[in-house]
Amino acid sequence: MPSSLLERSFRVTAVAEATTFLALLAATYVKYVHDEPIGVQILGPLHGMLFLGYVLLALSLAPRAGWSGRTTIVVLFGAVVPFGGYAVDRWLARQSLAPAN
Repeated sequence: MPSSLLERSFRVTAVAEATTFLALLAATYVKYVHDEPIGVQILGPLHGMLFLGYVLLALSLAPRAGWSGRTTIVVLFGAVVPFGGYAVDRWLARQSLAPAN
């Protein structure tokens, strides 16, 4: 997969993963406060698949993008914190717009 396509796939996955993470947090609240588990039953597996995709795409993109070990760890950390995927997507967008040295 060409780097630009891989990066684009990763960015889309990062935003989708972050969105489902936040939706899953809201669904978890609804599950325990209002005893309605359907949101977690639907969003849990969806978020899980996107999380795995995020990690696999990040690990595939890291050597091609020339990320250091530290950068890779920070990008992977973005998958486990709320809004992390959005921050990673924004960082990658800025990197893509930066002039090559």
